[in-house]
Amino acid sequence: MAGLLGAVVGASEKAAHIARLCRQEQPLFQLLVAEKTGSDRNQRFLQDFKTLADVLIQEVIKHDLGEEFPELRGHIHGEESNEFSNGQGDTVTVRVCATPGDTAALLLSVLGPEQAAAELLAAAVHRDVTPGDAKVAGVDLGVPPRDLAIWIDPIDSTNEYIGGREDAAPLDGIAPGGLRSALVLIGAYDRRTGCPVLGVINEPFFRRDPQTRRWQGRYHWGVAYGDTRLSSLSPPSPRPAPCVVLSRAEGAAVRGALQPLCGDRLRFAAGAGYKMLCVILGLADAYVLSEGSTFAWDACAPHAILRALGGGVVALEGALRARRRGDAGPPPELVYNRPLEGAAGTQRWANRGGLVAYVHPQHLEAVLAAL
Repeated sequence: MAGLLGAVVGASEKAAHIARLCRQEQPLFQLLVAEKTGSDRNQRFLQDFKTLADVLIQEVIKHDLGEEFPELRGHIHGEESNEFSNGQGDTVTVRVCATPGDTAALLLSVLGPEQAAAELLAAAVHRDVTPGDAKVAGVDLGVPPRDLAIWIDPIDSTNEYIGGREDAAPLDGIAPGGLRSALVLIGAYDRRTGCPVLGVINEPFFRRDPQTRRWQGRYHWGVAYGDTRLSSLSPPSPRPAPCVVLSRAEGAAVRGALQPLCGDRLRFAAGAGYKMLCVILGLADAYVLSEGSTFAWDACAPHAILRALGGGVVALEGALRARRRGDAGPPPELVYNRPLEGAAGTQRWANRGGLVAYVHPQHLEAVLAAL
């Protein structure tokens, strides 16, 4: 596990570098602007660049982890399909090739005439990234990678990433939207049980360097396996009255039910991963979502870190049903190895019925009682 944790951290750092590169380098940023404005998104270049950025990051993570741990190949899953149809009607499978030149040529078959963009991306794909984190290197657990599988969300909160807002003022540390909420999420789970055991959250746009004005990132990790709980973070202190973070689209019934519990401490933010990160960092005490609008790749990495801190992510509908039956035991947690029966496509991996993310069990119980 020590080697795997370091590899996942390194993959997240490379992914974050690519995400920043797309905003910092002019040939790539112009493609983002074309996608953002929308009027000529399919005229200036052959493919949706937003999707290509997501897919490329996903394929880089899959490639790097699969190279280091061959037993994981075939068990590294992501949000995006990696197939595109180019302007000639050919299907192009985005992947990491043997050399930067080969990767650039493949990307050029998707991007059309954008030679500079293809070369910049290819150089980033083949860049060596080795995090010098002594704490990560010191983690040594007994779970073999062959027992694990991985979920990747290459850029969580993609719309906020494309929008690129930097002026979203935080309230009590919680940004309502903007680049801060765009994250890289990589989570490992036990293939047999579906339980999350390792998670890394990378914040590519944590802050700007005051001298260079370039974005700097940071990452957080957690491991929860057997009786072992390790994290780069310490559990946050509980508040007497919980602060709960919600989606801006959350319904009036849930807001109204939580208002008496939270008072003026209801907060709103973009991105499922970011809202869970707010709980992990102690900026909020719980994240509540009543709809099945998140997926396995959104929740796996944050869930592992929450477990490492003593919390978790429960299935809201199942938890409420258990409480109505008078079951006072631990509510059902999300698992990541069971596709939904009867569902198709990405919906097979939806967290149907909503969720509650928490660190302290008393806050979970308070939220469930209010709902």
